[in-house]
Amino acid sequence: MNFRKLTALAGVAALALTSAACGGGGDEGGEGGDGKTLNVLIAANTQYPDEFAAWQKDINAKFKAATGAEVKFETFASANDELTKIQTSVVSGSGPDVYAVGTTFTPTAYSTGAFVKLGDEEWNKIGGKDKFNPAALGISGPDEQNQVGIPWVSRPFVMAYNTDMLKAAGIDKPATTWDELGQQAKQMTKGDEYGLAIAYKDNFDPWKFVWGMSVQAGNPLVDGKTAKLQDPTVQKAFDTYFGWLTRDKVVDPAAVGWTNPQAVAAFAKGKTGYFMLTTPTAINSLEQGAVKGKWKFALLPTVPPGATSRPPNGVEAASILSGDNLLVADYSKNKDLAFEYVKLVTDQETQLDYYKKFGNLPANAAALQTLSSDPQLGPVTEAAKKSVATPFTGAWGDIQLALTNVAVQSLPDLGKGSISTQQIDARIADAQKSAQTALDRAK
Repeated sequence: MNFRKLTALAGVAALALTSAACGGGGDEGGEGGDGKTLNVLIAANTQYPDEFAAWQKDINAKFKAATGAEVKFETFASANDELTKIQTSVVSGSGPDVYAVGTTFTPTAYSTGAFVKLGDEEWNKIGGKDKFNPAALGISGPDEQNQVGIPWVSRPFVMAYNTDMLKAAGIDKPATTWDELGQQAKQMTKGDEYGLAIAYKDNFDPWKFVWGMSVQAGNPLVDGKTAKLQDPTVQKAFDTYFGWLTRDKVVDPAAVGWTNPQAVAAFAKGKTGYFMLTTPTAINSLEQGAVKGKWKFALLPTVPPGATSRPPNGVEAASILSGDNLLVADYSKNKDLAFEYVKLVTDQETQLDYYKKFGNLPANAAALQTLSSDPQLGPVTEAAKKSVATPFTGAWGDIQLALTNVAVQSLPDLGKGSISTQQIDARIADAQKSAQTALDRAK
């Protein structure tokens, strides 16, 4: 095992050193198609599981018709699971041939040196770099000469709001500051109706709120090789995020146990003002609920808590630069097949089909252009333009997990209805230590 790869992975999380943990992948022998199996790691879709299974079956059929090879999908269900899958395969030198990872995990994957760097030859195999929306390439690598991530889908984050509930509460337009959002949520909370739907137990959501509020307040969370989690902006962000439930009482207490799909379902019932942190993936669910025809998308607030305008060093971060990238494992013995798979799932027709089924915006430029006239997607495309990339460091996977762990550790307190400043500060201090350790190792 390469020392640089081990150094990049050491201490990021507990390593499961079993070669079988990530599937087969490296034992097919040679290149070609007939009788071979391409192993692909992909996030589980808990919102549309049956449709996702059908999509996988359809892709396998198309891939087999084109190459003679089968596609075997393996799924991960959480950010921690995603990171462990990468670690295990890199250490063992076997596992999936293709990884579909969240954009924020691309720097961690890049730091291992275990994935194919994309030159002209590789880009040409999948249809050329011009095939993709340029903005989607923003976190494919540290620079244009060192890219490993091929854009697959884009997921800029926005919020959905109940048009009837805002109107009934005398609210003319969606909030543009976090303080205004809290006030509007109070105006709409009464009886069994709540101002906000929040997924406190989600594996991916909590840190995004904290990141956004902190960046808008002028704190990027990483300054060179220094972690800045133990900062007043981070404490304020967590206090605001938890306070919606414990102090302001504008969130259903059941939200302590909600993941994102459960928050979608709650908003779809038509008794919640805002559904925070969503993407077009929610459209199908909302159009099948009681809120059908009574909701719209809007930008998330871009002014930090406690302020009426961004400070001079604040960033108008409407969303993280979000989506999924496809990476080809350097250890794979099926690289040609891997790039055939990547070409298939990033072609225009396949990308539009995926959008219609699941709501993920295409990374394919031509496919994205066909959606540009849809007024429903206006705030989403604006959020895409105002998206900001998370720091490109191999430590970022650990940093976002450290932020998520603050929320995870706080769930019991939230369930009881209160959480103290001291408890939040202690957990942020632990997160700071974890983040700084990860950054020190990433050097």
